[in-house]
Amino acid sequence: MVVTTDTEARERVLEAADRLFYAKSAHAVGMDELRAEAGVSLKKLYQLFDGKDALVEEVLRRREEAITAATMKYVLRAATPEEQVLAVFDWMADSSGTTDFRGCAFINSYAELGPSSDRVTAVVRHQKSGVRGAITAMVTGMGKPEWVADSIFLLFEGAMTNTAITVSSEPARQARKAARFLLEST
Repeated sequence: MVVTTDTEARERVLEAADRLFYAKSAHAVGMDELRAEAGVSLKKLYQLFDGKDALVEEVLRRREEAITAATMKYVLRAATPEEQVLAVFDWMADSSGTTDFRGCAFINSYAELGPSSDRVTAVVRHQKSGVRGAITAMVTGMGKPEWVADSIFLLFEGAMTNTAITVSSEPARQARKAARFLLEST
């Protein structure tokens, strides 16, 4: 396929990078493989992105927007404040448990690149802070203490990791039960 504009080329590179990095990891994907998958020249790839860290950073930013939008659909259709909090686990259960689910792209990227990439670390910390902030706002908005929100956030993060390891959505369901218990008992 012939790419005609920088905007189109950028989009194709980001889509290919998201797919390949999530499936294989950023280190395992060479720039030549990415170039071929996106259908752009290596020269164009480096004109658009100054290196792999910049590319990972942009992929994660886009993924954050998509995940936030998808999760909010679950939250907004919940009938009660408690169900809104628990909806984040419903989103996770519905999004995981398949053989191509590799867990949280942010945790994976941090584990792979965080120690050597301030750019990736900053994006990952921003995303995790945003998730924690959203959960905290919902939980404290119900009149619950902040420690309950912190605990639910940790349940969410732990379940996300375990859904990838077990290739099952069961950790999300179990974490939802634990979060419900926390909300009902405080």
